[in-house]
Order: sequence, then C-alpha cells, then structure tokens
Amino acid sequence: MSGLPPFAALRAFDAVGREGGIRKAAAALGLDHAVVSRHVRSLEEWMGIALFHRREGRLQLTEAGTRFHGRIAQAIAEIAGATAEATGDGTAGGRGRSLKTWCVPGFAAQWLTDQITDFEAAFPDHRVELRPTDQAANLLAREADVDIRFYGDDYAPAPGGKGLRSVALARPAIFPVASPDMAERLAGAAATDLIDAPLLHEEHDEQWRAWLRLNGVPVPNRLPGPLLWHAHLAIAAARRGRGVALASDYLVGRDLKQGMLVKVAIAGTHPVELGTYAFVAREDRWASPAIAALRRFLQARTAGQAAPSD
Repeated sequence: MSGLPPFAALRAFDAVGREGGIRKAAAALGLDHAVVSRHVRSLEEWMGIALFHRREGRLQLTEAGTRFHGRIAQAIAEIAGATAEATGDGTAGGRGRSLKTWCVPGFAAQWLTDQITDFEAAFPDHRVELRPTDQAANLLAREADVDIRFYGDDYAPAPGGKGLRSVALARPAIFPVASPDMAERLAGAAATDLIDAPLLHEEHDEQWRAWLRLNGVPVPNRLPGPLLWHAHLAIAAARRGRGVALASDYLVGRDLKQGMLVKVAIAGTHPVELGTYAFVAREDRWASPAIAALRRFLQARTAGQAAPSD
C-alpha cells in the first residue's frame, strides 16, 4: 500500500474517535451523519483493517484504531495550528481575524471588558470579539474560539471535555455587598438574620444557599428575594439599595474603591469559594498564537504577576 488515505476520511475518523459517536462527530464537523459514516467505512476499506467495534449501534475503537487515532489526532492538531499561523490567526505578520470569545455576562461586563482593552493595546495584532452570554459556546462546532465562565462547585458541570482543554483563571472569594445605607441598616446583624434580609439572587438562589451553608447557617427550603438573572444586574440592584448581593473582587472591585458598594460585615461569617472561572478552547487550537496570548495575559492579570508559561 502506498500514498495517503483521503484527508476527509481521516478528519471524520478523528472526530468520531474524539466524540465517541457518528452523530456527535457530524455535529462537530457540521456534516450529515451519513457522510461521516461513509468516510469512516471508506477509510477502513482503504486500510484493510477494522478501526471500530460496532456493538448494538455503538462504536468503540479497536486496539489498532486506538493507536492510529492517537497519531492522527496529533497530526490534525498540528495541521490546524500551522493553518492558523499561515492564515494570520494572531501571527506577527498581520492583524489576523477577531478572536471570538464568549463569556458569562457578569464577568464580561464587570472585569473582562477592561482586560481586553489592555490586551489589545499590548498586542495590537490581536482583536477580541466579546460576546456576553449565559450559553456556553460549542467550541467543537466553531461557534467561538474561547469560552470563559464560572463553574460552581456544587451546581455546574466541570469545564472542558473531549477535544477541549481548560485552565482555571481564578477561584475568587465570595462575600456579601450592599449600598452603604443598606450595610448600615444591617450593622450588628447575625448570620441567621441574613435569611430575612432582602437577598438578591442571579438565576437561582444556589449561591446564597451555598454561602450560608458554608458559614454554618441552617438554610430553609426557600430563600426570599428577587431573581435578577445576571451578576451585573444583581450588583446594579445592590447599588440602588434593593438588597444584599454576593460578589467577588472581580465583579465589584471598582464599586468598592468608589464607595458605591461596601462589604457587609456579618459577625461569625467569612468569604467562601464557590467555584472557578475557567478559560476553555479547542485542544487543537490551544497553542495558536492569539489564543495562547490571550490566555497567558488573563492568567497574568488574575495572578497579579508575570505571565505564566504552559
């Protein structure tokens, strides 16, 4: 046997091996599942070996398929990286296209927007297109290049997955904040008094429930207070004196410095960590110049020190 198999067949095989199924691979590639299935079968015929076990409608890599997939995945990732560089994805030779970045709205509005301004000033060849959204990007389907959001310890799935890579940007301490007038009204309050305070929630009351629980406060079945749906809206409501919100320095650092909000001092309580902001990108584009530059810049900002190395 000589030559190479068709690249479309190799790409389909890589996606099926990575995703664990024809339909998921088809969605990731933007192809019809029948096309992906034909590509895989044609590759097996071309090679003269079985790459998958087919059992009750499910595919599982054979031993030979597993070895072959490891090599092919690495080669395709290298091709993708080389293509990104050649087409100006953040290379020094040109401005390149915008780096599509999706981010949870509160973090985007309260912190990330300022960081991107500084990033673009420091790296004039890179541009970031920021989309605040509660919906995580389907990176494998190329909806975006980067996805940044908060992954709670108790109520959210872990970041990343097959074909993706992630790194923690920050694990912030969470504390209650309010307007100066509201904080004065709560002066001397005990932790249990917070349950009857005007609590401000985002899309659910899970953050407040976790914060109270970790501070040793028995939590009732239902907590009072309105749903504001987004962190920046809860913070805006707190500024207006509507109640007490949970936040971190990433979300209210500027408000605290300007005196628009203050930390609510409750005897016997302490800030707690409820989750992590994670930076997620495709594994095969992790080292592309624009993504690597943005990742390292944000890591340096959250660490407050020189840019880290991989």
